[in-house]
Amino acid sequence: MSRRFTLPQLKKYDVTQKVIETLADSESRAILFSMIKQGKTAAELSDKLKIPLSSVYKKLADLEELTLIEIEKWMLSDKGRKYKVYKSRVKTADISIKKPEPSLILVPNV
Repeated sequence: MSRRFTLPQLKKYDVTQKVIETLADSESRAILFSMIKQGKTAAELSDKLKIPLSSVYKKLADLEELTLIEIEKWMLSDKGRKYKVYKSRVKTADISIKKPEPSLILVPNV
């Protein structure tokens, strides 16, 4: 007996759809593409982009889950706290909606 999935259930597992939705969000897009040349911390992103730090952490978690960013390195603050420096794994993203199903082309940031 095979189970049939509804459209919302399929979208939940469709990575291309999730990436497109993430890139459609202006804050996520700004965060992703501000880390192409140089890695940044959450605090640096929050300060530079004028986005609340809590929102930056949420967007970073989403981007990391989709493997659009990576942890470039771990740093240690003067107070002994560890923090992450994130870097974009994507240099450019092209989304095409010409067909019934959108296509997504991601160019790696090497």
